[in-house]
Amino acid sequence: MTSTARPRRSVLYMPGSNARALEKGRGLPADSLILDLEDAVAPDAKELAREQIAAAVAAGGYGAREIVVRVNDLKTPWGKEDVKEIAACGADAILLPKVESAAMVQELEALMVASGAPEHMAIMCMMETPLGMLRADEVAGSSKRLSCLVMGTSDLVKDLQAAHTPDRLPVLTSLGLCILAARAHGLAIVDGVHLDLQDDTGFAASCVQGRELGFDGKTLIHPKTIAAANEAFAPSAEDIAWSRKIIAAHSEAAAEGKGVVVVDGKLIENLHVESAQRLVSMAGKIEELAAANAE
Repeated sequence: MTSTARPRRSVLYMPGSNARALEKGRGLPADSLILDLEDAVAPDAKELAREQIAAAVAAGGYGAREIVVRVNDLKTPWGKEDVKEIAACGADAILLPKVESAAMVQELEALMVASGAPEHMAIMCMMETPLGMLRADEVAGSSKRLSCLVMGTSDLVKDLQAAHTPDRLPVLTSLGLCILAARAHGLAIVDGVHLDLQDDTGFAASCVQGRELGFDGKTLIHPKTIAAANEAFAPSAEDIAWSRKIIAAHSEAAAEGKGVVVVDGKLIENLHVESAQRLVSMAGKIEELAAANAE
């Protein structure tokens, strides 16, 4: 399962200073966990959180879930020590906050290498500032270790001096720029959080919008939203059946030397088959992930 093709339907933030949360994460049905050293941790708890996360990840027990650690900005008193401690603990990726340039990513990568990070340890970037939006292409092409862009829409709305609206119109331009950059460079990308935990309808709508825009999944702030995100960003049974049908029909047509085929009145070309194959592949990876976590 490659870093960019793995399921990331549900990506749950968990505070590194909360030992109980770190333990609970081992049994949650989230595809990915972001163990947080930044926003969710008070300054006087930063060092304890770092130690707890490193110990928890090294101890294992998280199954096939992707384990990501969000470190503090490298310019803070904690950032570089975060990277040094986390680099060799066994996490799948380090998430860097407020990324605004390729140089920031490359500084992190150099520190990871110096700290003994294995080659397969990925970098993820928080995209959450106006400058980050304008430099999304530069950031996305900054390192071969980069696997995923993570939208930080809460900070972005604040910096834009905009408003949180149901249709998210104030951030659609920013979301689009980051999706374009991610896809141009072969990266995954996950949507920002929905802040109102009592607003189930709004959360569901933001998931539908995110999937329609092209996101791979959604970042979450509470375990109760995992199931809804998993359902929203997973291929439906109908989509899987249709994809398999057109893959088979196109294969038969190709064997007869035909480049296109009509299925149930719809013209099917190579581009449709490529999308169908990607969908069926992701459905299989979701099943693999669920099976591995159930063991």
